[in-house]
Amino acid sequence: MKKLKDLYLKHKEIINYLIVGGLTTVVSLGVYYGLVLTIFDPENPVQLQIVNIISWICAVTFAFFANKKYVFESKAKGSESMKEAVRFYGARVGTLLMDMGIMFVGVTCLHFNDKIVKLFVQVVVTVANYVFSKLLVFRKKKSE
Repeated sequence: MKKLKDLYLKHKEIINYLIVGGLTTVVSLGVYYGLVLTIFDPENPVQLQIVNIISWICAVTFAFFANKKYVFESKAKGSESMKEAVRFYGARVGTLLMDMGIMFVGVTCLHFNDKIVKLFVQVVVTVANYVFSKLLVFRKKKSE
């Protein structure tokens, strides 16, 4: 058990990021699938992108708070916390555009199954989001 705990502590940030990323993916996919199975038609390119944006907003909001607290353990408050949020959402806009582009090419142009393409997109976006969060959003000051 001690070895497992030591391994966790050694790789805590990445392990927590993967857990939060997994939960963020559940939020994103849950919202996406819930909407395409009830309200929206993924065969309609405009509706496909609307659903993608709605699932993105829900997932990013969850991800910001979870990453801030559990992954990067940011202590920023007030205006510094607001700057983190702006950088976080800005970085996520970049990966949203990546997400939308891959969905458009995969589903609209190549006619692949939207649910399979969405799963692939989640993997790509999760990796990109970690890199952006680590390097741009929750970067530690030299004194930390």
